[in-house]
Amino acid sequence: MNVTYTHQSICALKGSTVDISCFYTHPSWHNVTEVSWFNKWESGVTKDLSLNPEYADRVEYHRQTEKDSTLRITDLRESDSTEYKFRFTSGKARWGYSFPGTTLSVTGLQVKVTPAAEGQKTLTCSTTCTLTDNPTYIWYKNGQRLDEPTSQQYSSNTLVVLGHSVDSYSCAVEHHEDLHSPAVYAPKNPSVSVNTKLLFKINLNNYTLDYFSSVNNYRFVYKIPKY
Repeated sequence: MNVTYTHQSICALKGSTVDISCFYTHPSWHNVTEVSWFNKWESGVTKDLSLNPEYADRVEYHRQTEKDSTLRITDLRESDSTEYKFRFTSGKARWGYSFPGTTLSVTGLQVKVTPAAEGQKTLTCSTTCTLTDNPTYIWYKNGQRLDEPTSQQYSSNTLVVLGHSVDSYSCAVEHHEDLHSPAVYAPKNPSVSVNTKLLFKINLNNYTLDYFSSVNNYRFVYKIPKY
């Protein structure tokens, strides 16, 4: 008897739906009476996910043949990140505990901003794990989908924008367009300005000492020769 999983690991988006599948074999004289999926086990005791309140109305079991099973979890949460295993029961045995399962990682999307060439910023649509199936990324500018077929970077997880842009940007992935990242503004390049104020002036022989202070706590002392 054996259980083989389609994926050893899966990375999926928070709020999306994931299918975790496996195939299993058993002797022909074993009549399978029950199948289930679980993610917690202690001393051989497991809890069927379909009966777990944390997964209420979010778990479905599917199969296409008598030798496969698919666990479908909807409305994924970050707390769903763990290893999932399949178990089948026959009149003679219960099987599935000893085989490695599928590890699920659930991630959100976040746009990170970093400096690029002079006057530009690089936006990166980042995740905490590498999304399965290498999805196509979609960018939004001020809430509108950004279609730039001539841009080599469009549909990748990076986008280069002007550093002085005041527009907001967010990202999503194809087939999950409703799961946007939070919008960000590409920050302008930092600038420093110092506002000074003359506080007093002292005449010393051939020099004048001017004392200045600013809101940035900078102090400037100027010695200006008198002629």
